[in-house]
Amino acid sequence: MASPVGTLIDARAGQAARREQILDAACACFVRNGFHRTTMQDLAREAGMTAGNFYHYFRSKEALVLGLVERERESGALLVTRLQQEGDRRSALFGVLGQYFGSLTREAAVLRLEIWSEGTRNPAIAALTAETEAEARAWFEETFADLATASDCDPSGLYALLAPQLKGIVLSRAILPDFDTGMAVAQLQALIEAGLAGCAPLPAGEPRSCPAMESR
Repeated sequence: MASPVGTLIDARAGQAARREQILDAACACFVRNGFHRTTMQDLAREAGMTAGNFYHYFRSKEALVLGLVERERESGALLVTRLQQEGDRRSALFGVLGQYFGSLTREAAVLRLEIWSEGTRNPAIAALTAETEAEARAWFEETFADLATASDCDPSGLYALLAPQLKGIVLSRAILPDFDTGMAVAQLQALIEAGLAGCAPLPAGEPRSCPAMESR
């Protein structure tokens, strides 16, 4: 006979699995139909649930999007932790870029665009997205400061150069069928290496000498 504690654990595990199933269904619907054309009935049908049972887990499409953002946030944090435990910080940095973008499907990229778009109209989604991006920025800047090989490396400036390119890879993956993610990641790595050596590009009209690069 199962103990009360064991029964409770099994119930929570079942609820967690059901929640993941619903989030997966939401991904499929939002990518296929877009956020605004997807109804709660569509979502319940995709998840194989009755509408009443579906509402037990998520009361609105906004709650679903927040759940998707939080899931990606947790997944990213787990990836960073695992790679930092497996090797040095440099390997973790480039491993995060390589594994995240290397595994980025077109569907995942389209979903990310849907979330960004909805964040321009929904304050709750915008706030959570901004919070996750602030966490990413803090990690990158701390990592850049730790790995810098030149005293004039500017971690904040380097991230400011990097961030639009990170988003550009997601956008390109979503809309360009033949986009070469591997090449894009290699270019990111080259930019980071230059920045760590104090050679990151400056605005037009501000030349910078770069002994580390000139000596190659």
